[in-house]
Amino acid sequence: MKLHFQEYGEGPPLIILHGLFGMLDNWNTVSRILGERFRVYALDQRNHGRSPHSVKFNYPVMAADVRDFIAEHNLPTCFLLGHSMGGKTAMWTALSYPQLIERLVVIDISTRAYPSLHDSILDALDSVPLSDMKSRQDVDHALSAQIAEAPVRQFLMKNLARREDGAFRWKMNLPVISSQYGEIMKGVDIDAVYSKPTLFVRSRRSSYISDRDTVEIRKFFPSSTFVDFDTGHWVHAEAPGQLTTTVAEFLLGS
Repeated sequence: MKLHFQEYGEGPPLIILHGLFGMLDNWNTVSRILGERFRVYALDQRNHGRSPHSVKFNYPVMAADVRDFIAEHNLPTCFLLGHSMGGKTAMWTALSYPQLIERLVVIDISTRAYPSLHDSILDALDSVPLSDMKSRQDVDHALSAQIAEAPVRQFLMKNLARREDGAFRWKMNLPVISSQYGEIMKGVDIDAVYSKPTLFVRSRRSSYISDRDTVEIRKFFPSSTFVDFDTGHWVHAEAPGQLTTTVAEFLLGS
């Protein structure tokens, strides 16, 4: 699968992976800043953004997508950063193909399985009659019946696009994301260890990485360190400057 991507800057190669319902556009600010020191490849993962859709949607196949992207672009090795679902993909990639990843950054996600956290979002997205929507305001109003938080609605609506007939469509593969959602919430389940330096960025105002999680994380990533940010789950949107400084210092450290 050939993933859609955007390239920024010059320097050592760094691949960035977005989270569930996201796309590479969500990382434009961070990608541009990091592009001052790295050659950044921001990817749309399968079934998201402008990358191809597929009925296969789980971490092993998404890790293989990253492996194939690295080969396609003739990168002997690279740095890898992932947020949330992208962080799980990044962990699977590093554990499955450790020879390809020099250093790993995981943002606000653990190795454990998670309960269903997005059922209301999936229901809301599925309930919008896009063929009847005349404007983005109409879509926003329809989503607001189940999603009260305006920033969440705006994030989801970045997935809106127009079909050739002018009607709205979702860029993401919503039917497959819904049917395979359980795969995305699974924990890391691979008999492997990634021993190279790994940075876990943890949000103080989310519950995605608990103190108890650090013990399990270090079983897979024994050379991991943790840094806490006073943000919510969308660290890259709330603290792009702090995040890019922390990531660059870690990746370029000795």
